Amino acid sequence: MTDSWATFGTDLLLEPVPGRGLRAGLCEALREAARTGRLAPGTRLPSSRSLAADLGIARNTVAEAYAELVAEGWLTARQGSGTRVAERARPRKAAVPVPAPAHRARASRGPSYSLRPGSPDLGAFPRAAWLAAARRAMALAPNDAFGYGDPRGRIELREALAGYLARARGVYADPERIVLCSGFAHGLVLVARMLRARRVRELAVESYAVYVHRGLLSDAGLRTVPLRLDGAGARTEDLAGMSAGAVLLTPAHQFPTGVALTSARRAAAVDWARTTGGLIVEDDYDGEFRYDRQPVGALQGLDPDRVLYLGTASKSLAPGLRMGWMVVPPGMLGEALAAKGRADWTSSALDQLTLAQFIASGAYDRHVRGMRLRYRRRRDQLVAALDGRVKVSGIAAGLHAVLDLPPGTERSVLQAAAWHELALDGLSMYRHPDADLPPRDALVVGYATPPDSAWGPTLEALTATLP
Repeated sequence: MTDSWATFGTDLLLEPVPGRGLRAGLCEALREAARTGRLAPGTRLPSSRSLAADLGIARNTVAEAYAELVAEGWLTARQGSGTRVAERARPRKAAVPVPAPAHRARASRGPSYSLRPGSPDLGAFPRAAWLAAARRAMALAPNDAFGYGDPRGRIELREALAGYLARARGVYADPERIVLCSGFAHGLVLVARMLRARRVRELAVESYAVYVHRGLLSDAGLRTVPLRLDGAGARTEDLAGMSAGAVLLTPAHQFPTGVALTSARRAAAVDWARTTGGLIVEDDYDGEFRYDRQPVGALQGLDPDRVLYLGTASKSLAPGLRMGWMVVPPGMLGEALAAKGRADWTSSALDQLTLAQFIASGAYDRHVRGMRLRYRRRRDQLVAALDGRVKVSGIAAGLHAVLDLPPGTERSVLQAAAWHELALDGLSMYRHPDADLPPRDALVVGYATPPDSAWGPTLEALTATLP
């Protein structure tokens, strides 16, 4: 039977945390107590009411701190059982065994740890600030917000996005030309419909890219043609010799190789579009997160008439919001609305109004700044844990890193990761099947994915997996 919180005394919570407010200081003290073992797994914490009375602070402050730590995985909360310190699994310390057959490597209960890319730290979602924005949005929502609405989305959010994208990403964004969608995948499907309506049959894509996106384009009737990549990004100068009518690029931070498109290749892409009438589709999925310098502005700023910009809240906030946006060239608004349909059937109007409030209040900027610091620390800790055993390639940006492996070892490393209950992606799974590139063995590591409570054990599992 584990001890109750009362036996420890509330002085455990009052260790000073410099520069923190009440809630943040309480969260950090609880994390540290759980991390160091001063609060054992299974320990029951007092109710928010009693702890608030003991500490002389507002009950809401304690409740919000508990909710944040539950979301991060440090605490658990169940009806009738109260709030307790979570049980934390620890990675095995044994040496890497001989790789198992694929059928044995897949545990039916799933991996204990994950470094798969594509997700932010979901435990860091700003629940309190989002709830405050939702309350303001509900209080101020006009009556027509509860109707079918404009297929472009709520004007309040389009105006807020226009201001944010202009100052943060260098995007020329007239609110009238912003079309809201339910995430990047939905936006890409709409773009594919627009291209098909223009009788475009081929679209160039980077030779390493998200395979799901290639599938969506193929399902829409478009043939994807691989565009070679090197250390300077996509070889956009090769577009002139291709028959593609459009190209999909990730200029700020190529996914998954992690390189940035150089200024010369940005200019080459724009020159191709102007010369041929082709369309550049820009995927700016994590452009706000650059750690070695100020973020580079969006490619769209070079020629808003030739670049269709796609953005999303999936990496900056959470994919579960299903919130994305297109900034379409002036002559394509009608095509975008025709592709989307006559009514706004995507994200709810109240969610759109909440995000508008979240941006207008400055909460979005504060959240992005905070996550930029968090992810930079994560990347630094990853590099330090690797201790030079493998090369980390790509720029210091985004939510993932590429770990280069010795030739011919990617498959065996992934099998070893499965033994250590660690979910990992190999670079080969992102390669276009028609790409003419030499083989490259590497891991694509999503260091933003684990919650804080699992970050240390996940790093240990990774280092135990590597050759």
